Amino acid sequence: MLLPNNIPLTRPIKQLLMISADALMVVMALVFSFLLLGKDLSALGQRFYLYLALATTLSILFFIRIGLYRVLVLYMGLQAVFLTLQGVTFATCLLAAAYYFAQSSVGADLSVFPIFWMISLLFIGGSRFVAKVLLLALIQNFRPKQPVIIYGAGSSGMQLVVALQNGEQYLPVAFVDDSQEMIGSTVHGIRVFSPNSLSELIETYSVRQILLAVPSATHTERKEILNRLEHLPVRVRTVPDLFDMVVGKVGVDEIRDIDIEDLLGRNIVPPNPELLGACISGQSVMVTGAGGSIGSELCRQIITSNPVRLVLLDSFEFGLYEVEAELKENLKAIENGDAVEIVALLGTVCNRVYMENAIKSFAVDTVYHVAAYKQVPMVEKNIVEGAQNNVFGTLISAQAAESLQVKNFVFISTDKAVRPTNYMGATKRLAEQVLQAMAKRGSRTRFSIVRFGNVLGSSGSVVPLFRQQISTGGPVTVTHPEVSRYFMTVQEAAQLVLQAGSMATGGDVFVLDMHEPIRIVDLARKMIHLMGYGVRDENSFSGDIAIEYTGLRPGEKLYEELLIGESVTGTEHTKILRAEEATLDWQALQGLLSKLEDACQKIDLPTIKRILLEAVDGFEPNKELSDPLWDISATPNQSENAGYHDYPLLQQTDADKVTPLFKD
Repeated sequence: MLLPNNIPLTRPIKQLLMISADALMVVMALVFSFLLLGKDLSALGQRFYLYLALATTLSILFFIRIGLYRVLVLYMGLQAVFLTLQGVTFATCLLAAAYYFAQSSVGADLSVFPIFWMISLLFIGGSRFVAKVLLLALIQNFRPKQPVIIYGAGSSGMQLVVALQNGEQYLPVAFVDDSQEMIGSTVHGIRVFSPNSLSELIETYSVRQILLAVPSATHTERKEILNRLEHLPVRVRTVPDLFDMVVGKVGVDEIRDIDIEDLLGRNIVPPNPELLGACISGQSVMVTGAGGSIGSELCRQIITSNPVRLVLLDSFEFGLYEVEAELKENLKAIENGDAVEIVALLGTVCNRVYMENAIKSFAVDTVYHVAAYKQVPMVEKNIVEGAQNNVFGTLISAQAAESLQVKNFVFISTDKAVRPTNYMGATKRLAEQVLQAMAKRGSRTRFSIVRFGNVLGSSGSVVPLFRQQISTGGPVTVTHPEVSRYFMTVQEAAQLVLQAGSMATGGDVFVLDMHEPIRIVDLARKMIHLMGYGVRDENSFSGDIAIEYTGLRPGEKLYEELLIGESVTGTEHTKILRAEEATLDWQALQGLLSKLEDACQKIDLPTIKRILLEAVDGFEPNKELSDPLWDISATPNQSENAGYHDYPLLQQTDADKVTPLFKD
């Protein structure tokens, strides 16, 4: 912006203009005050005008001193009001003193100055308010904002509305709140309405987004609110949680889509600190598969319980690099975090020598065995590698831990291991039986198994897939209209795994309370609605996003289970159950594992299937081995050159002969 003679309207020039305007308004306020009381200004004398000039100058200097001219009019808030009040009060006192000394010979009537105080406050404060309104109106005309409704008129809603009013993207038009005390009131110039008025407000203001500002609400309360908003033709987004509110992190940049855990309505039980740190505090801990979603979250939780050392092991180089860098950064914010040693090892759990050396080199006390192939369709097409990694990777890790007298070995399993219909589930169940048999025959290492369902945010989760499909216009793909799954957040799952491992006595099968299963198609519909779209189906051809059924994938079940038998008991934690399940003894299992090892070396798929059917009770594969994708076993004498292992899988190395390779 330029002045008439092409002088740029810089910040100092703007401040000079405001100073001149304030000086003029102080004089005008005094003149009006005398006129309102019928005073004769001409009778005041020259001496008063000298005092008036001096008092006005001193008032402006005081305005400058308290920082009134550092406040930007466009972003003026409550602090500017206090500064204006302070400055006007000081100016009133100065002018009253000037008038008193100028008129001391004839007697000074000070009744005019309360009126002056009110008029000058109106002039100086009111002019700034009018200027702010005009500037906002001009900005909105040139940069139209998107009207939004804020659900929640509490502290977070108030912070959010201030950020939005000063921003360039959103225009808050109404508050909605469940509190009867708030309904009908006005917050920052915006009225608070009842949730029953939402449909009318959306239509009146052409609203396309509702911003959820209730960070202190429980998951159950948030789910109830979202159920109320789901049918409305708007996109529902949210602001940060209560911690971010405390540090003042609420603004336009922090607005995000609804988290899927809000749709589940699960209230997470706070972890028991004693259980959480029993296998970790002051110990050396190893996490296999540390670069994956579950393994990395376990690592984040572990470093908060003061281990001496955390050993990260994974064959996925980039994932290992990322989690190592993140954990080292996180340790800076943890008390005594610099005392925790982070070790990243790139390797596979199928290498016996490597595992034994890693455990011995870093004196591992507890192993959380997460490493596994978990994608059902992928393992269906790669059965040999699925068996090698899931079964023998677990066996080798467990035997290495046992021979080196590791105190605790916690195996992360899956609900797909219960009466499996796929090879991933069958190999995980056989791995469970390996640990149960090792514990049953007697071992100093406490082996335990923690079994749970789908983890939100893990690799392969349907949630990011659905969100991406909705963002690109659909269709959203669901395998079957009746397919349902158990869900749990990765943070809750990791906390429960750590606590379950602390309660192990040997051979335990812990099952996490996953609440009720959720139909995937219902989840898809909720996500479509809450992202502001309608579902296009046989009942509504005018919808925006279609749901397409693709059919069950190879090995996929309609429903998942968590228990093999009916015998289940509670534990010290309300969300963790202990299952009593039958298993093979070590002698019988060893024979089956030997045959499975030989079949894997020969890539003998029919034999692998036959062994898994014999070893895993309830295994009913729904995919025939005639699929050409599996037929890679035609090369003659391949078993002679397989070379996957240079040592028998079932052989155990003497711990005393293990030479540490990772340290000097």
